[in-house]
Amino acid sequence: MSTVQITDESFDRDVLQADGPVLVDFWAEWCGPCKQIAPALEQISEELGGQVTVAKLNIEESPTTPSRYGVRGIPTMMLFKGGQMTSMKVGAMPKQKILEWLSEAGVQSVA
Repeated sequence: MSTVQITDESFDRDVLQADGPVLVDFWAEWCGPCKQIAPALEQISEELGGQVTVAKLNIEESPTTPSRYGVRGIPTMMLFKGGQMTSMKVGAMPKQKILEWLSEAGVQSVA
């Protein structure tokens, strides 16, 4: 399963009403660190496809949701479970650190 593109319009349906946990990556085309973590998020999405949905929200195209959740810097990653934001990380980090954060937040890898 690869990453899912979401918008302000689809956020409630794709994230808040999702069956399982959703990691939302708030990013923008001009953001270098956002581009740095994109391949890691793709890999995590493939590896943990059954455990977590990785969704990407472009803050330029969908500005309402980031302001609703107080996103001030990008990349910002938020983990949502049961319609609630349960954990947040700001800034680029290596794939292993993202996996550790997800694990601490209760998303277990299948491997």
